[in-house]
Amino acid sequence: MKLKREKQESSDCDEGSKGKMTLLLALVTLISAFGSSFQYGYNVSVINSPALYMQDFYNRTYFNRSGVPMDSGFQTLLWSLTVSMYPLGGLFGSLMVWPLVNNCGRKGTLLINNLFSIAAATLMGTSELAKTFEVIILSRVIIGIYAGLASNVVPMFLGEMSPKNLRGAIGVVPQLFITLGILVAQILGLNSILGNAEGWPVLLGLTGIPSLIQLLILPFFPESPRYLLIQKGNEEQARQALQKLRGWDDVDDEMEEIRQEDRSEKEEGHFSVLSLCTFRGLRWQLISIVVMMMGQQLSGVNAVFYYADRIFQSAGVDNNNVQYVTVSIGAINVVMTLLAVFIVESLGRRILLLAGFGLCCVSCAVLTLALNLQTTVSWMSYLSIVCVIVYIIGHAIGASPIPFVMITEMFLQSSRPAAFMVGGSVHWLCNFTVGLVFLYMEAGLGPYSFLIFCAICLATIVYIFFIVPETKNKTFMEINKIMAKRNKVEIQEDKEEFEDFHTVPGGQAEKKEISSSEL
Repeated sequence: MKLKREKQESSDCDEGSKGKMTLLLALVTLISAFGSSFQYGYNVSVINSPALYMQDFYNRTYFNRSGVPMDSGFQTLLWSLTVSMYPLGGLFGSLMVWPLVNNCGRKGTLLINNLFSIAAATLMGTSELAKTFEVIILSRVIIGIYAGLASNVVPMFLGEMSPKNLRGAIGVVPQLFITLGILVAQILGLNSILGNAEGWPVLLGLTGIPSLIQLLILPFFPESPRYLLIQKGNEEQARQALQKLRGWDDVDDEMEEIRQEDRSEKEEGHFSVLSLCTFRGLRWQLISIVVMMMGQQLSGVNAVFYYADRIFQSAGVDNNNVQYVTVSIGAINVVMTLLAVFIVESLGRRILLLAGFGLCCVSCAVLTLALNLQTTVSWMSYLSIVCVIVYIIGHAIGASPIPFVMITEMFLQSSRPAAFMVGGSVHWLCNFTVGLVFLYMEAGLGPYSFLIFCAICLATIVYIFFIVPETKNKTFMEINKIMAKRNKVEIQEDKEEFEDFHTVPGGQAEKKEISSSEL
C-alpha cells in the first residue's frame, strides 16, 4: 500500500516536471482562444463607439418606412434591446453547453459554434444595405449564443488538454483574448477608423473573420484526450492525442491518471444540471463557482467601464480625446491579464482571487468618496482616475480570469459540462441583470452605487478565504479529494468507522471505492 502511494507520488512528480508547453499545445490554445474568446470580448464593446450612428440609422429606417420620426422612448427601448440581447443570448448559449459538449465533443462544439458567429456577422454587416434594424437586434442574440458557448467551452477544452503544471496559465489565455477583443473593438471603433457613419456595418461584420479562421484550422488539431477516453472510451485515440500534445510517446502516467478519474466516476454516470444541484458530494464546489461567478459580474466591472468616460471628462479630458483614454484603459486590461498568465502558476489561484477582489473592493470604496467630493476638492477627480485603473488591474489579475479556471479544476469529467452550464448561466444572468439594473441604480443612488459593488467584493473575498482551496499543480483527483473532506462533514464518523472495520490489505481498494462513490 505504502509502495503504491510512493509510486503514485513519484509518477505525479514526473508528470508535473514533464508537462511543458509544446508547439501543438500553444497553437491549439491560440487558435481556440482567438477564434472564440476573442469575439466574446470584441462584441462586448463593439457597439459602444458607433452607438450614435447606429441610433441615427434606426431613426432613418423607421422614418423611411412610416413617414414619422421615431419616438424617443421607443428609440431608447430599441437601443437597450440591442445592448441587452447580447448577454441574454449568452445565457441561452450557456444552457446549450451540456448537451453539445457531451454529444459533439469539445472541439466539435467549437466548430459548430462558429456557424452562429458567421451568420450573425453576415446579418450585421449587411443590415444597412437591407435597411433593417431588427436584424441587428436578432444578430445580437445569435452572437450572444455564440459567446455563451465560447466562454464556457474554450476553458473546458484547454483545461482538459493542459498538463497540471500549466493548467492555470493556459486557463487564463481565453480571458487574455477576451480583453484583446475588447481592445481591438475599441481601436477599430475610433472615429478616424470605423466608428463613423460609413464604417459601423463593417465594424460589426468583422467578428466573422476569427470564426472563419478557426473553422479552417481547428479540425487539424486533436480533441480533448479526457473526452476521448472517459466519454468515448477510445483509449487509442486518447493516447495519440496526448502524445501529440505532450510531444513524446511515454504518456502512461497521465493515461493512468485519466483512467483513475474514469474509474472513480463509473458509478455516478453523467451529471445533468439537476443531479449536480442535488448531489451532496459536489455541494461546496457548486456553491463556490456560483459565488465566484456572481462576484465576478456583480462586482461592478461594467459600471466602472460605463462611468470611465464621465470620470475622465470631469477630470478635464477633452470630449474628443475621451475615446483614446478608453482605449488606454483597454490596453491596461490586456497587459494585466497577460501578467496573470505568467504569475498564476507561481502565486496560485487563491492569492490572485483574493488580491483581485481586494483591489476591486478598495477602489470601489475610494471611488465613492472621490466622486462625491470631486466638485469641492479639485484633485479628487484625479484620485477617481487612479481608482478606475486600480479596479481594472484587480479585475484583470483575479476576478475576471480565475473563476473559469476554477470550474475546470474543481469538477471531474462527468460533472464538468453541467458545472460549466451552471457557472456560465450565472455569469450571463448577472451580466444581463447589471446591464438592466445599473442605469436605474445610478439614477437613484449616483456614486453611492459603487458601495454596493464594494460590499459584493468584500462578501466574495470572505467566502474565498474560508472555503476555496488552492488548486495549483494538483491533479483533478487530488482537488476532488480536498473538496470531498469539506463535503463530507456529516458522514465523517461513518467513514472512520468504515475504515476501522477494514484494516485488511484489500481494505485500501474497498475504502477508495466507498469514498469515490460518496465524492
